[in-house]
Amino acid sequence: MSGGPRMLSPRVGGLHVVLRLRSVVVGIAALVVAAVLLVVALGAGTFPVAPGDVVAALAGAGDDALVQTVVREWRLPRAVAALGVGAILGIAGSLFQTVTRNPLASPDILGLSSGAFTGMLAALVLVSSSWPVLVGGSLIGALATAVAIWALAWRGGLQGFRLIVVGIGVSAMLASLNTWMLLQIELETAMFASAWGAGSLNGVTAPAVAGALACAAPFVVASFALVPRLRQLELGDDLAAATGARPHLVRTLALLVGVVLVAAATTVGGPIAFIALAAPQVARLIARTPHLSLGLSALMGAVLLIASDLIAQHLLPAPLPVGVVTVSLGGAYLVLMIVLEVRRRA
Repeated sequence: MSGGPRMLSPRVGGLHVVLRLRSVVVGIAALVVAAVLLVVALGAGTFPVAPGDVVAALAGAGDDALVQTVVREWRLPRAVAALGVGAILGIAGSLFQTVTRNPLASPDILGLSSGAFTGMLAALVLVSSSWPVLVGGSLIGALATAVAIWALAWRGGLQGFRLIVVGIGVSAMLASLNTWMLLQIELETAMFASAWGAGSLNGVTAPAVAGALACAAPFVVASFALVPRLRQLELGDDLAAATGARPHLVRTLALLVGVVLVAAATTVGGPIAFIALAAPQVARLIARTPHLSLGLSALMGAVLLIASDLIAQHLLPAPLPVGVVTVSLGGAYLVLMIVLEVRRRA
């Protein structure tokens, strides 16, 4: 009997899907952690609710009307937003890092999150603050940024390092543009936009969260449909083309799906940093998979964002936007990556 890793190998729709046992265990553990954090998030606050009462309220079995209101109407939209946005960002980060073959490629590093914020800010200033307008502005901003980065980085193909350098430059220019627009608008609107631009889940509403997740759902499905082709790209462009894949088309579709997912996430919480960068790599490190897994990246992104939001709300001297916490964690993550890389090369 082989001493290699145990695997489950079912056939689904004619495709041979290999599920590593460790990945399954990590996925189940992440689901459990996410569920526990969800209960904690729904119960924590100035009006604490016991875990049993939280579960009863979610099931509609609670007798206390106030508990039902606090849990289901006041806190549930924010908690669902944290889980949903975290999962979307995890998938987007995994797509970008797989396509570019670079662990530093993520929407926030490449400037796509800033581009989505620029589009939403322009829509807010020039048109209105209605949700459909903001969604459209975010999508247009993200797509325009992606096209600009693509045009500047294309040299007969996309090279991961060049794409990241160009993305950092574009992101810096967009940050300056965003600051200039904030200085041109009324103080009240500027304060709202500045807090939201830091990455915040404050004030999220159930309709906005449901709308964003509904818009993202088809593209989440599309991202998983691209997985077999993305695996072929790992063989190299020549072998991938020989096995039926079209490398440039696959990369374009994957990046397009990732851009739309980033835009959907930005409409809910603004440009939240770090999650898309770290979630795929943390999931890969824990599960020890040979490639990035979209499913595990989504679960890890959900766990990281709801945990960061709990820290931002309840564990600091004063409540802060969740983006402040994720940026701090992202800085520590990048330092750790640099230290590990230096040690590996030494």
